[in-house]
Amino acid sequence: MGPETLAQVLCHLPKFEDKNLIVGLETSDDAAVYKIDQDRGVILTLDFFTPVVDDPYMFGQIAAANSLSDVYAMGGKPVTAMNITCFPNCLPVSVLSEILKGGADKVKEAGAIVVGGHTVEDDEPKFGLSVMGMVDLEKVTPNSNAQPGDLLILTKPLGLGIINTAVKADVASQTAAKAAVMTMAYLNKDAAEAASQVGVNACTDITGFGLLGHSYEMADGSSTTIEIWSDLLPIINESVELAKQGIIPSGAYNNRKHLDGKLLFINKVPQYIEDIMFDPQTSGGLLFSVSESKAEELMMILKQNNKTECAIVGKVKAKKEYPIEIL
Repeated sequence: MGPETLAQVLCHLPKFEDKNLIVGLETSDDAAVYKIDQDRGVILTLDFFTPVVDDPYMFGQIAAANSLSDVYAMGGKPVTAMNITCFPNCLPVSVLSEILKGGADKVKEAGAIVVGGHTVEDDEPKFGLSVMGMVDLEKVTPNSNAQPGDLLILTKPLGLGIINTAVKADVASQTAAKAAVMTMAYLNKDAAEAASQVGVNACTDITGFGLLGHSYEMADGSSTTIEIWSDLLPIINESVELAKQGIIPSGAYNNRKHLDGKLLFINKVPQYIEDIMFDPQTSGGLLFSVSESKAEELMMILKQNNKTECAIVGKVKAKKEYPIEIL
């Protein structure tokens, strides 16, 4: 479901009010946060999708990493997870076993536990997790607290959707496919721990709506304008050539359509870079909004501990006519 259609559905849902609900539906955030005592909150999130790779074990790992990411984006730590599985009866049960094993191993890597789940029969495999995490209320990092003057740090390279599309078309190299798989399966745990150590104002993870879509949600929720520096973006190398060839997932066009009228291109940006900024990511990185005085320290820790390319990619400004400005 595209972002525009989703917004239309959500606006008709009944509104729930609770004094202990710290983060809910209103800001298109990554997860809900519910206060349980004076100092702590629980983080609740759910995500699942169809296979992005052929290897069932690796699909389980990627889907789990993607589901766990929402907890990291909110500044918390995963505690429990429940499997959400759809599976056709025409496939061997061994495939399902490998998917679940991949997911379980990734949950264990995150320091959490699998406590159950539910499986239904479907025409196409789908897998993900419902995750519960814990967070200190002082360390919650919603997408709606970006402050003018903050710098933006992205913790994984872009181009995952483009490479996945190329893999399906059998035009991606083994090197590019491996780079994409390793990036998608990598937990955002190290990046989140670095942010917790330094302290950041806001965070979101970059997934299906692409860099620009999720940046727009941050700008809109924070009532700010976000400036993106297109020439400094971390990008998986081969996705540039693939984008130049026009190998772009359909989701990128949906993301572009949704943001029509919300973007200002201050400088001329190559078409392939535009496409990469709209590219839907699977289990992408975290986008931190951090005060300029802390950005250097955060980058230093990320370069020491984070195993994927990261970079300062923009800044937050006082609200202007357009939510997103691109240099």
